[in-house]
This record gives sequence, structure tokens and C-alpha cells, in this order.
Amino acid sequence: MNAAAESAIDPRLGRLRWHCRRALLELDLVFQRFWDKVGDDLDIETADALERLLALEDHDLWYLVSGREETDDPQLQPLLYRLRQL
Repeated sequence: MNAAAESAIDPRLGRLRWHCRRALLELDLVFQRFWDKVGDDLDIETADALERLLALEDHDLWYLVSGREETDDPQLQPLLYRLRQL
């Protein structure tokens, strides 16, 4: 990742980590495992997808993460797959 891209994502990491704190314990556990695995190596595309997922209400997000519901959004599918593997 080049320096411009790196500096653009660094401020987002803290916000994204904070927004991963959810009211549902199940989501907290999934996102904690996600951050433990990814660390600070989150690319911009994944950060964009994560930001979009985190804008959802907890129950809607859980339905996607747990596989109870699917999305047709090609940007979200790879991240949801990763989250389901945790």
C-alpha cells in the first residue's frame, strides 16, 4: 500500500474498530476475531465494505453475518464470507 493510501485508511481504523462494538454479543465476538486476525492490515476495499456493513442495524447485520440472509452486493460478499469463516 502506498503512503497516501495508508494515511487515508489509518484514521478510519479507530472508527471502524469502535463501530464494531455492537449490542449483540455474537457480533462483538465475530468482530473481535476479525480484528485479531486482520490487525491493522485492512485494505481500503475491505474498509469500505466494513463501513457499509456497520451502518446496518444489529439484527440485520447478524442475519447477514450468520448466513441467515444473503446479499446481492458484490462488494459485501467477500467480507461476509471472511466473517462467517471466523
